[in-house]
Amino acid sequence: MVEEVLDYIDRNYESFIVDLERLVNQPSVSAKNEGVRECADLIKRMMKGIGITVESLELPDSFPLIYGEVQSKCNPGKTILFYNHYDVQPAEPLELWKTPPFKLTMREGKMYGRGAADNKGSFISRLKIVESWLKVKGDVPCNIKFLVEGEEEIGSMHLQRYFDRYGKRFKCDGVLLSGGEVDQEGRPIVRLGVKGVLHLELEAKGPIRDSHSANAAVVENPAWRLIKALNTLKNKTDRIVIPGWYKDVRPFTKEELECLKAEPLYVKAIKKELGIKSLVGGMKGHEVNKALAGKPTCNVSGLVCGWTGSGMKTVLPSKAIAKIDFRLVPNQKPKVLLQRLKRHLKSKGHSDIAIRTYGMYEAARTRPSDPLARAAIKAAEQEYTKPPVVSVSHSSSGPMSYFTKNLKAPCLYIGPGYPDSRMHSPNENMRIGDFIKGTRWVTRTVNVFAKMK
Repeated sequence: MVEEVLDYIDRNYESFIVDLERLVNQPSVSAKNEGVRECADLIKRMMKGIGITVESLELPDSFPLIYGEVQSKCNPGKTILFYNHYDVQPAEPLELWKTPPFKLTMREGKMYGRGAADNKGSFISRLKIVESWLKVKGDVPCNIKFLVEGEEEIGSMHLQRYFDRYGKRFKCDGVLLSGGEVDQEGRPIVRLGVKGVLHLELEAKGPIRDSHSANAAVVENPAWRLIKALNTLKNKTDRIVIPGWYKDVRPFTKEELECLKAEPLYVKAIKKELGIKSLVGGMKGHEVNKALAGKPTCNVSGLVCGWTGSGMKTVLPSKAIAKIDFRLVPNQKPKVLLQRLKRHLKSKGHSDIAIRTYGMYEAARTRPSDPLARAAIKAAEQEYTKPPVVSVSHSSSGPMSYFTKNLKAPCLYIGPGYPDSRMHSPNENMRIGDFIKGTRWVTRTVNVFAKMK
Protein backbone atom coordinates (compact mmCIF):
# COMPACT_ATOMS: atom_id res chain seq x y z
CA MET A 1 0.00 0.00 0.00
CA VAL A 2 2.70 2.50 0.97
CA GLU A 3 4.63 1.71 -2.24
CA GLU A 4 1.86 3.27 -4.32
CA VAL A 5 2.11 6.46 -2.25
CA LEU A 6 5.90 6.51 -2.62
CA ASP A 7 5.50 6.08 -6.37
CA TYR A 8 3.16 9.10 -6.43
CA ILE A 9 5.82 11.14 -4.62
CA ASP A 10 8.48 10.13 -7.16
CA ARG A 11 6.23 11.05 -10.09
CA ASN A 12 5.00 14.37 -8.68
CA TYR A 13 7.91 15.90 -6.75
CA GLU A 14 8.33 18.63 -9.39
CA SER A 15 4.83 19.92 -8.61
CA PHE A 16 5.77 19.84 -4.91
CA ILE A 17 8.68 22.16 -5.69
CA VAL A 18 6.30 24.57 -7.42
CA ASP A 19 4.44 24.98 -4.11
CA LEU A 20 7.73 25.37 -2.24
CA GLU A 21 8.59 28.14 -4.68
CA ARG A 22 5.31 29.90 -3.88
CA LEU A 23 6.09 29.69 -0.17
CA VAL A 24 9.75 30.78 -0.33
CA ASN A 25 8.83 33.69 -2.61
CA GLN A 26 6.54 35.00 0.14
CA PRO A 27 8.73 36.71 2.79
CA SER A 28 7.84 35.91 6.41
CA VAL A 29 10.47 37.49 8.66
CA SER A 30 9.00 37.48 12.16
CA ALA A 31 11.82 39.60 13.62
CA LYS A 32 10.87 42.43 11.24
CA ASN A 33 7.13 41.68 10.86
CA GLU A 34 7.75 41.35 7.14
CA GLY A 35 5.07 39.42 5.27
CA VAL A 36 4.25 37.12 8.19
CA ARG A 37 0.45 37.36 8.03
CA GLU A 38 0.46 37.08 4.26
CA CYS A 39 2.50 33.89 4.60
CA ALA A 40 0.09 32.53 7.24
CA ASP A 41 -2.77 33.07 4.80
CA LEU A 42 -0.85 31.26 2.06
CA ILE A 43 -0.15 28.31 4.38
CA LYS A 44 -3.83 28.12 5.23
CA ARG A 45 -4.87 28.13 1.55
CA MET A 46 -2.32 25.43 0.70
CA MET A 47 -3.56 23.16 3.49
CA LYS A 48 -7.20 23.71 2.67
CA GLY A 49 -6.49 23.09 -1.02
CA ILE A 50 -5.56 19.44 -0.44
CA GLY A 51 -8.46 18.66 1.87
CA ILE A 52 -7.07 19.45 5.33
CA THR A 53 -9.51 20.96 7.83
CA VAL A 54 -7.67 24.12 8.81
CA GLU A 55 -8.09 27.18 11.01
CA SER A 56 -6.01 30.16 12.06
CA LEU A 57 -5.57 30.49 15.83
CA GLU A 58 -4.46 33.80 17.24
CA LEU A 59 -3.68 35.40 20.59
CA PRO A 60 -3.26 39.14 21.31
CA ASP A 61 0.09 40.45 20.04
CA SER A 62 0.97 37.15 18.38
CA PHE A 63 1.40 35.97 14.82
CA PRO A 64 -1.17 33.36 13.71
CA LEU A 65 -0.72 29.69 14.51
CA ILE A 66 -2.14 27.55 11.72
CA TYR A 67 -3.77 24.35 12.92
CA GLY A 68 -5.01 21.60 10.63
CA GLU A 69 -6.10 17.99 10.80
CA VAL A 70 -7.08 15.06 8.62
CA GLN A 71 -9.19 12.33 10.19
CA SER A 72 -8.33 8.76 9.24
CA LYS A 73 -11.19 6.46 8.29
CA CYS A 74 -9.13 3.27 8.62
CA ASN A 75 -7.28 4.10 11.86
CA PRO A 76 -9.01 6.87 13.87
CA GLY A 77 -7.51 5.66 17.15
CA LYS A 78 -3.97 6.87 16.48
CA THR A 79 -2.72 10.39 15.78
CA ILE A 80 0.57 11.89 14.70
CA LEU A 81 1.26 15.64 14.82
CA PHE A 82 3.55 17.53 12.44
CA TYR A 83 5.12 20.66 13.96
CA ASN A 84 6.58 23.25 11.59
CA HIS A 85 7.05 27.00 11.45
CA TYR A 86 6.51 29.38 8.56
CA ASP A 87 8.58 32.31 9.82
CA VAL A 88 12.18 32.72 8.68
CA GLN A 89 15.33 34.56 9.69
CA PRO A 90 16.18 37.96 8.17
CA ALA A 91 17.99 37.57 4.85
CA GLU A 92 20.73 40.12 5.58
CA PRO A 93 23.51 40.55 4.58
CA LEU A 94 21.86 40.67 1.17
CA GLU A 95 25.11 41.25 -0.73
CA LEU A 96 26.30 37.74 0.15
CA TRP A 97 23.39 36.03 -1.63
CA LYS A 98 24.20 34.79 -5.13
CA THR A 99 20.49 34.96 -6.04
CA PRO A 100 17.57 36.86 -4.43
CA PRO A 101 16.72 35.33 -1.02
CA PHE A 102 12.96 35.46 -1.55
CA LYS A 103 12.97 33.86 -4.99
CA LEU A 104 13.48 30.09 -5.04
CA THR A 105 16.33 29.40 -7.45
CA MET A 106 17.61 26.05 -8.76
CA ARG A 107 21.26 25.35 -9.47
CA GLU A 108 23.45 22.28 -9.27
CA GLY A 109 20.70 20.09 -7.82
CA LYS A 110 19.87 22.47 -4.99
CA MET A 111 16.98 24.84 -4.20
CA TYR A 112 18.20 28.19 -2.88
CA GLY A 113 16.14 30.72 -0.93
CA ARG A 114 15.40 31.91 2.60
CA GLY A 115 13.31 29.18 4.23
CA ALA A 116 14.17 26.50 1.67
CA ALA A 117 15.64 24.46 4.52
CA ASP A 118 14.41 26.25 7.65
CA ASN A 119 11.58 25.47 7.60
CA LYS A 120 9.39 25.85 4.53
CA GLY A 121 10.99 22.92 2.71
CA SER A 122 10.16 20.60 5.62
CA PHE A 123 6.60 21.91 5.80
CA ILE A 124 5.96 21.40 2.07
CA SER A 125 7.46 17.91 2.33
CA ARG A 126 4.95 17.00 5.04
CA LEU A 127 2.04 18.72 3.34
CA LYS A 128 2.73 16.67 0.22
CA ILE A 129 2.84 13.46 2.24
CA VAL A 130 -0.79 14.06 3.18
CA GLU A 131 -1.64 15.05 -0.39
CA SER A 132 -0.01 11.85 -1.69
CA TRP A 133 -2.00 9.60 0.65
CA LEU A 134 -5.27 11.35 -0.15
CA LYS A 135 -4.67 11.29 -3.92
CA VAL A 136 -3.68 7.61 -3.98
CA LYS A 137 -5.85 6.10 -1.22
CA GLY A 138 -8.43 8.73 -0.35
CA ASP A 139 -7.35 8.29 3.29
CA VAL A 140 -4.38 8.62 5.63
CA PRO A 141 -2.92 5.72 7.69
CA CYS A 142 -3.76 7.48 10.96
CA ASN A 143 -5.04 10.89 12.01
CA ILE A 144 -2.57 13.62 11.03
CA LYS A 145 -2.49 17.04 12.67
CA PHE A 146 -0.49 20.13 11.75
CA LEU A 147 0.71 22.85 14.11
CA VAL A 148 2.49 25.56 12.10
CA GLU A 149 3.61 28.58 14.08
CA GLY A 150 4.95 31.95 12.97
CA GLU A 151 7.24 32.81 15.88
CA GLU A 152 9.85 30.04 16.12
CA GLU A 153 12.63 32.29 14.87
CA ILE A 154 11.91 34.78 17.66
CA GLY A 155 11.71 32.24 20.46
CA SER A 156 8.17 30.79 20.18
CA MET A 157 7.20 33.35 22.80
CA HIS A 158 3.45 32.57 22.66
CA LEU A 159 3.61 28.81 22.15
CA GLN A 160 2.92 27.92 25.78
CA ARG A 161 -0.11 30.20 25.78
CA TYR A 162 -1.40 28.42 22.68
CA PHE A 163 -1.01 25.12 24.52
CA ASP A 164 -2.83 26.57 27.56
CA ARG A 165 -5.79 27.59 25.41
CA TYR A 166 -5.89 24.97 22.66
CA GLY A 167 -3.88 22.06 24.07
CA LYS A 168 -6.75 19.54 23.83
CA ARG A 169 -6.87 20.01 20.05
CA PHE A 170 -3.19 19.15 19.76
CA LYS A 171 -3.48 15.82 21.60
CA CYS A 172 -1.60 13.06 19.77
CA ASP A 173 0.43 9.87 20.11
CA GLY A 174 3.63 11.26 18.67
CA VAL A 175 5.16 14.45 17.25
CA LEU A 176 7.48 14.88 14.28
CA LEU A 177 9.13 18.25 14.78
CA SER A 178 10.43 20.62 12.12
CA GLY A 179 13.75 19.88 10.50
CA GLY A 180 15.76 16.68 10.41
CA GLU A 181 18.64 15.73 8.14
CA VAL A 182 21.19 13.27 6.88
CA ASP A 183 24.80 13.55 8.05
CA GLN A 184 27.95 14.28 6.03
CA GLU A 185 28.06 10.67 4.83
CA GLY A 186 24.39 10.58 3.78
CA ARG A 187 23.22 8.60 6.81
CA PRO A 188 19.70 9.57 8.00
CA ILE A 189 19.67 10.97 11.53
CA VAL A 190 16.91 10.04 13.97
CA ARG A 191 17.21 12.98 16.37
CA LEU A 192 15.80 12.14 19.81
CA GLY A 193 16.23 15.48 21.53
CA VAL A 194 17.54 19.02 21.74
CA LYS A 195 19.31 21.08 24.35
CA GLY A 196 17.55 23.86 26.18
CA VAL A 197 18.68 27.47 25.92
CA LEU A 198 18.77 30.69 27.91
CA HIS A 199 19.35 33.75 25.70
CA LEU A 200 20.28 36.96 27.49
CA GLU A 201 22.21 40.19 27.29
CA LEU A 202 24.58 41.69 29.88
CA GLU A 203 25.12 45.43 29.86
CA ALA A 204 27.67 47.54 31.74
CA LYS A 205 27.13 51.28 31.83
CA GLY A 206 29.69 54.05 32.23
CA PRO A 207 29.50 57.78 31.53
CA ILE A 208 26.27 59.20 30.12
CA ARG A 209 27.90 59.55 26.67
CA ASP A 210 30.95 58.37 24.79
CA SER A 211 33.95 60.51 25.73
CA HIS A 212 37.60 61.06 24.78
CA SER A 213 39.79 58.09 25.64
CA ALA A 214 42.15 60.45 27.47
CA ASN A 215 39.58 60.30 30.26
CA ALA A 216 40.52 56.64 30.83
CA ALA A 217 43.03 57.96 33.37
CA VAL A 218 40.15 58.82 35.70
CA VAL A 219 36.92 57.35 34.24
CA GLU A 220 36.14 53.62 34.42
CA ASN A 221 35.57 52.01 31.03
CA PRO A 222 32.37 49.87 31.00
CA ALA A 223 34.02 47.50 28.52
CA TRP A 224 36.58 46.48 31.15
CA ARG A 225 33.79 46.25 33.70
CA LEU A 226 31.92 43.83 31.44
CA ILE A 227 35.04 41.80 30.66
CA LYS A 228 35.69 41.32 34.38
CA ALA A 229 32.09 40.12 34.88
CA LEU A 230 32.34 37.70 31.95
CA ASN A 231 35.59 36.35 33.36
CA THR A 232 33.75 35.10 36.44
CA LEU A 233 31.43 32.81 34.46
CA LYS A 234 33.88 30.09 33.32
CA ASN A 235 37.25 28.76 34.42
CA LYS A 236 40.29 27.75 32.36
CA THR A 237 38.94 24.23 31.81
CA ASP A 238 35.76 25.60 30.19
CA ARG A 239 33.61 24.72 33.20
CA ILE A 240 30.82 27.12 34.18
CA VAL A 241 31.56 28.24 37.75
CA ILE A 242 28.22 29.84 38.62
CA PRO A 243 27.26 28.09 41.90
CA GLY A 244 24.63 25.38 41.42
CA TRP A 245 24.81 25.43 37.61
CA TYR A 246 25.25 21.66 37.34
CA LYS A 247 23.13 20.76 40.37
CA ASP A 248 20.09 19.53 38.41
CA VAL A 249 21.87 17.99 35.40
CA ARG A 250 20.46 14.55 34.56
CA PRO A 251 23.16 12.01 33.64
CA PHE A 252 22.85 10.02 30.43
CA THR A 253 20.77 6.86 30.74
CA LYS A 254 22.23 3.47 29.84
CA GLU A 255 20.20 3.52 26.59
CA GLU A 256 21.53 6.95 25.69
CA LEU A 257 25.15 5.97 26.38
CA GLU A 258 24.78 2.99 24.05
CA CYS A 259 23.51 5.32 21.31
CA LEU A 260 26.39 7.73 21.87
CA LYS A 261 28.93 4.91 21.57
CA ALA A 262 27.32 3.81 18.30
CA GLU A 263 27.25 7.32 16.79
CA PRO A 264 29.81 8.04 14.05
CA LEU A 265 32.71 10.28 15.06
CA TYR A 266 32.38 13.78 13.65
CA VAL A 267 35.67 15.24 14.93
CA LYS A 268 37.36 15.46 11.51
CA ALA A 269 34.22 16.83 9.87
CA ILE A 270 33.88 19.60 12.49
CA LYS A 271 37.53 20.62 12.15
CA LYS A 272 37.36 20.63 8.36
CA GLU A 273 34.10 22.57 8.18
CA LEU A 274 35.26 25.28 10.60
CA GLY A 275 38.93 25.34 9.63
CA ILE A 276 40.21 24.65 13.16
CA LYS A 277 42.99 22.38 14.39
CA SER A 278 41.69 21.28 17.78
CA LEU A 279 38.58 21.22 19.95
CA VAL A 280 38.03 22.56 23.48
CA GLY A 281 40.44 20.93 25.93
CA GLY A 282 41.86 18.74 23.18
CA MET A 283 38.63 16.72 23.18
CA LYS A 284 38.63 13.60 20.99
CA GLY A 285 36.55 10.61 19.95
CA HIS A 286 33.23 9.83 21.58
CA GLU A 287 33.81 12.53 24.22
CA VAL A 288 32.97 15.00 21.45
CA ASN A 289 29.60 13.31 20.83
CA LYS A 290 28.88 13.28 24.57
CA ALA A 291 29.71 16.99 24.85
CA LEU A 292 27.57 17.98 21.87
CA ALA A 293 24.61 16.06 23.30
CA GLY A 294 25.00 16.64 27.03
CA LYS A 295 27.44 19.38 27.99
CA PRO A 296 25.97 22.66 29.30
CA THR A 297 27.60 25.64 27.60
CA CYS A 298 28.12 29.35 28.15
CA ASN A 299 28.73 31.09 24.84
CA VAL A 300 29.43 34.76 24.08
CA SER A 301 27.62 35.29 20.78
CA GLY A 302 28.26 39.01 20.47
CA LEU A 303 30.20 41.93 22.00
CA VAL A 304 29.21 45.52 21.28
CA CYS A 305 30.85 48.71 22.55
CA GLY A 306 32.59 51.86 21.41
CA TRP A 307 34.02 52.37 17.93
CA THR A 308 33.84 49.31 15.65
CA GLY A 309 34.34 50.97 12.28
CA SER A 310 37.50 50.98 10.21
CA GLY A 311 40.53 52.90 11.40
CA MET A 312 40.97 54.49 14.82
CA LYS A 313 38.68 56.53 16.99
CA THR A 314 40.02 57.16 20.47
CA VAL A 315 36.80 56.90 22.42
CA LEU A 316 35.82 55.74 25.90
CA PRO A 317 32.40 54.11 25.37
CA SER A 318 29.37 54.87 27.50
CA LYS A 319 28.21 51.26 27.58
CA ALA A 320 29.27 47.73 26.71
CA ILE A 321 26.98 44.81 25.84
CA ALA A 322 27.59 41.06 25.68
CA LYS A 323 25.06 38.72 24.10
CA ILE A 324 25.15 35.32 25.82
CA ASP A 325 23.53 31.97 25.13
CA PHE A 326 23.61 29.14 27.66
CA ARG A 327 22.80 25.67 26.26
CA LEU A 328 21.07 23.49 28.83
CA VAL A 329 20.52 19.76 29.33
CA PRO A 330 17.60 17.77 30.81
CA ASN A 331 16.38 18.85 34.25
CA GLN A 332 18.06 22.26 34.08
CA LYS A 333 15.41 24.97 34.43
CA PRO A 334 16.24 28.25 32.67
CA LYS A 335 14.29 30.41 35.13
CA VAL A 336 16.15 28.84 38.06
CA LEU A 337 19.50 29.28 36.33
CA LEU A 338 18.74 32.92 35.58
CA GLN A 339 18.34 33.57 39.31
CA ARG A 340 21.60 31.73 40.02
CA LEU A 341 23.36 33.92 37.47
CA LYS A 342 22.00 37.09 39.11
CA ARG A 343 23.12 35.94 42.57
CA HIS A 344 26.54 35.04 41.21
CA LEU A 345 27.14 38.43 39.59
CA LYS A 346 26.02 40.17 42.76
CA SER A 347 28.36 38.04 44.91
CA LYS A 348 31.26 38.98 42.63
CA GLY A 349 30.56 42.70 42.98
CA HIS A 350 28.80 43.07 39.63
CA SER A 351 25.25 43.83 40.73
CA ASP A 352 25.39 46.91 38.47
CA ILE A 353 25.47 44.71 35.36
CA ALA A 354 22.00 44.83 33.77
CA ILE A 355 20.50 41.55 32.51
CA ARG A 356 17.91 41.32 29.75
CA THR A 357 16.45 37.96 28.72
CA TYR A 358 15.37 37.22 25.15
CA GLY A 359 14.10 33.67 25.27
CA MET A 360 14.41 30.30 26.95
CA TYR A 361 13.61 26.63 26.32
CA GLU A 362 14.09 23.60 28.47
CA ALA A 363 15.96 20.60 27.07
CA ALA A 364 13.95 17.53 26.02
CA ARG A 365 14.67 13.96 24.90
CA THR A 366 12.71 10.91 23.74
CA ARG A 367 13.79 7.39 24.71
CA PRO A 368 15.60 5.45 21.95
CA SER A 369 13.25 2.51 22.58
CA ASP A 370 10.06 4.56 22.20
CA PRO A 371 7.70 3.22 19.47
CA LEU A 372 7.96 6.48 17.49
CA ALA A 373 11.76 6.23 17.48
CA ARG A 374 11.59 2.57 16.47
CA ALA A 375 9.21 3.46 13.62
CA ALA A 376 11.57 6.15 12.31
CA ILE A 377 14.57 3.79 12.55
CA LYS A 378 12.75 1.00 10.72
CA ALA A 379 11.54 3.39 8.02
CA ALA A 380 15.06 4.77 7.57
CA GLU A 381 16.40 1.24 7.12
CA GLN A 382 13.79 0.67 4.42
CA GLU A 383 14.47 3.92 2.58
CA TYR A 384 18.24 4.50 2.78
CA THR A 385 21.18 2.34 1.74
CA LYS A 386 23.15 3.46 4.81
CA PRO A 387 22.04 2.61 8.37
CA PRO A 388 20.46 5.46 10.39
CA VAL A 389 22.28 7.35 13.12
CA VAL A 390 20.31 7.44 16.37
CA SER A 391 21.28 10.78 17.92
CA VAL A 392 20.55 11.36 21.62
CA SER A 393 20.34 15.12 21.26
CA HIS A 394 21.14 17.93 18.90
CA SER A 395 23.67 20.41 20.25
CA SER A 396 21.30 23.29 19.41
CA SER A 397 17.86 24.08 20.82
CA GLY A 398 14.19 24.11 19.84
CA PRO A 399 10.67 24.10 21.27
CA MET A 400 10.51 20.31 21.79
CA SER A 401 9.93 20.64 25.56
CA TYR A 402 6.60 22.39 24.95
CA PHE A 403 5.34 19.21 23.29
CA THR A 404 6.83 16.69 25.71
CA LYS A 405 5.51 18.61 28.73
CA ASN A 406 2.08 19.62 27.44
CA LEU A 407 1.17 16.61 25.30
CA LYS A 408 3.16 13.93 27.15
CA ALA A 409 4.01 12.59 23.71
CA PRO A 410 7.29 11.36 22.23
CA CYS A 411 8.96 13.71 19.76
CA LEU A 412 11.54 13.28 17.00
CA TYR A 413 13.34 15.38 14.43
CA ILE A 414 13.51 13.61 11.06
CA GLY A 415 13.33 15.04 7.57
CA PRO A 416 14.93 16.24 4.35
CA GLY A 417 17.84 18.44 5.45
CA TYR A 418 21.63 18.07 5.13
CA PRO A 419 24.64 19.62 6.94
CA ASP A 420 25.51 22.33 4.40
CA SER A 421 22.00 23.77 4.07
CA ARG A 422 23.29 27.09 5.47
CA MET A 423 20.28 27.72 7.64
CA HIS A 424 20.20 31.28 9.06
CA SER A 425 22.94 32.24 6.58
CA PRO A 426 23.12 33.65 3.05
CA ASN A 427 22.53 31.09 0.28
CA GLU A 428 20.32 28.83 2.40
CA ASN A 429 19.45 25.76 0.38
CA MET A 430 18.03 22.24 0.23
CA ARG A 431 19.20 19.49 -2.10
CA ILE A 432 16.42 18.22 -4.36
CA GLY A 433 17.47 14.62 -3.79
CA ASP A 434 17.20 15.03 -0.01
CA PHE A 435 13.81 16.70 -0.40
CA ILE A 436 12.47 13.64 -2.24
CA LYS A 437 14.23 11.08 -0.06
CA GLY A 438 13.24 12.84 3.18
CA THR A 439 9.61 13.01 2.06
CA ARG A 440 9.65 9.27 1.38
CA TRP A 441 11.28 8.58 4.77
CA VAL A 442 8.65 10.48 6.75
CA THR A 443 5.92 8.81 4.66
CA ARG A 444 7.26 5.40 5.65
CA THR A 445 7.62 6.48 9.29
CA VAL A 446 3.96 7.51 9.51
CA ASN A 447 2.94 4.23 7.90
CA VAL A 448 5.04 2.08 10.27
CA PHE A 449 3.95 4.04 13.35
CA ALA A 450 0.28 3.81 12.34
CA LYS A 451 0.48 0.00 12.30
CA MET A 452 2.14 -0.30 15.72
CA LYS A 453 -0.01 -1.59 18.56
